[in-house]
Amino acid sequence: MVKISYGILLFREVGSEIFVLLAHPGGPLWGKKDFWTIPKGEAKPNEDKISTAKREFSEETGLLAPDSELIDLGEITQSSDKINHIWAARTTSSDTSGFKSNYFPMEWPLHSGQLMQVPEIDKIQWFDLASAEIKLFDKQKQFISRLREALEL
Repeated sequence: MVKISYGILLFREVGSEIFVLLAHPGGPLWGKKDFWTIPKGEAKPNEDKISTAKREFSEETGLLAPDSELIDLGEITQSSDKINHIWAARTTSSDTSGFKSNYFPMEWPLHSGQLMQVPEIDKIQWFDLASAEIKLFDKQKQFISRLREALEL
């Protein structure tokens, strides 16, 4: 069964440059890897797409999703069983001091039967678009191109 995640790619302008807020996955599998993601997650029963995107953004970052116009960046197939649908949202704030991620149980070490609580996201950071294209998981890089197109850069 295909799972669909909905998320928000927060962006801000500094002079003529655009920065996006990316999230680093938490837990022992990602701790030492330099792969970043867009805050996103799956819908709860009867939850609409945009409400899901905003809720997931807040749960994973501790920040409120801005109440600005959303730019639909569409969806990409992340893997054979995962689709990501992302909207971009403009902000004027660079403040990430409220960062706090939710936690989830994870079996670690794998196949040990031992559960530990790990943060879904262990840090967030602003990246210029060129850096974001390097840091993001391969398939998600398409959202940076789509943001450039939407902003006519």
